[in-house]
Amino acid sequence: MTTNYETGAVLTGKVTGIQPYGAFIALDDQTQGLVHISEIKHGFVKDIHDVLSVGDEVKVKVLGIDEEKGKISLSIRATEEAPTQREPKTPRRQGTIKTESTQTSNEGFNTLKDKLQEWIEQSREELIKK
Repeated sequence: MTTNYETGAVLTGKVTGIQPYGAFIALDDQTQGLVHISEIKHGFVKDIHDVLSVGDEVKVKVLGIDEEKGKISLSIRATEEAPTQREPKTPRRQGTIKTESTQTSNEGFNTLKDKLQEWIEQSREELIKK
């Protein structure tokens, strides 16, 4: 099965199936390999269907052959030139840390202990009403 192919060879294949983790590529009538999602293209691929469709002819490079398991690892990305490096991103402006005054304000904030007392009182009132 895999004896016809060597690691590093660049071949043309046809997409026969797509799964969330990669695309299956037929190299000939009897041999199929897998292009992992990370090897589809340079950059991030969220959904392989955005890049490939069943029936597409693609150029692939053989990354590895596992004779024992009968698997061939392929890469489309390795056949393409890497995109030129963009200018590095400028770091985000660091925010300032607000410091609270030493006085604590309970406005808008109740501790669980305080809230629990409030809930107990509400429950008692509801029981009395019934």
